[in-house]
Amino acid sequence: MTARPPSRVSLFVTCVVDQLFPEVGESAVRVLRHLGVEVDFPGGQTCCGQPAFNSGYRSMSLVAARRLLRAFEGSQYIVAPSGSCVSMVRAFYPELFRDDPRLSEEAKVLAGRTYEFTEFLTKVLGVEDVGARYNAPITVTYHDSCHALRELGITGGPRRLLQAVKGVKFVEFEHHEVCCGFGGTFAVKYGDISTAILQDKVRDILASDADVVTATDSSCLMHIGGALSRQGAKTRPMHIAQFLAGGLEGAS
Repeated sequence: MTARPPSRVSLFVTCVVDQLFPEVGESAVRVLRHLGVEVDFPGGQTCCGQPAFNSGYRSMSLVAARRLLRAFEGSQYIVAPSGSCVSMVRAFYPELFRDDPRLSEEAKVLAGRTYEFTEFLTKVLGVEDVGARYNAPITVTYHDSCHALRELGITGGPRRLLQAVKGVKFVEFEHHEVCCGFGGTFAVKYGDISTAILQDKVRDILASDADVVTATDSSCLMHIGGALSRQGAKTRPMHIAQFLAGGLEGAS
């Protein structure tokens, strides 16, 4: 017997989306609702604790992580438009809570219910065509964000979702799997190295002649988009949730 697809999820909007790119969260909700999924938003959510964890502030990270556990304890599925934040919950919460058996078990349960947006669409809902269409021809490419690729193994799903959008030509750019140089606090601590990595990334994106570069993480796109803007490039950064949601307008 085939399991019935979930009809309700909780949105974990993440810090970067909440503070800087709320339209990404809105787009994720629109796509999910278009597919018949109800979305709720637990109001107690804040940060997953990743910035503090990556910077060595374990105690501060624990405060944020405990709050996230409480905020989503009643949720059957948690969906986030960020491979980075989902990676924190799935790959690093077990280590973060290793000294507290009770919370460690709660974290494992939470991890098993938490999905990156495109991962949820393709692996849980079993959807690879959301019904999107662009009436004007558009070329799109995809950047593999580090955490989504390396920690979550997300690679084919986003590409299949993009390739299914009508009126869209999907192209790969060279070295799409290489880091963009952001890495959260890495870009601040090691600015020169980050900039050098970014320059290589933008060069490869521009060589693809794509109109839009997408990714699962707004943080990567913010980093890439800054460089594209400074160069006056035609290529626009756009979170994959935004790109899919934008295509639903063309299909209506």
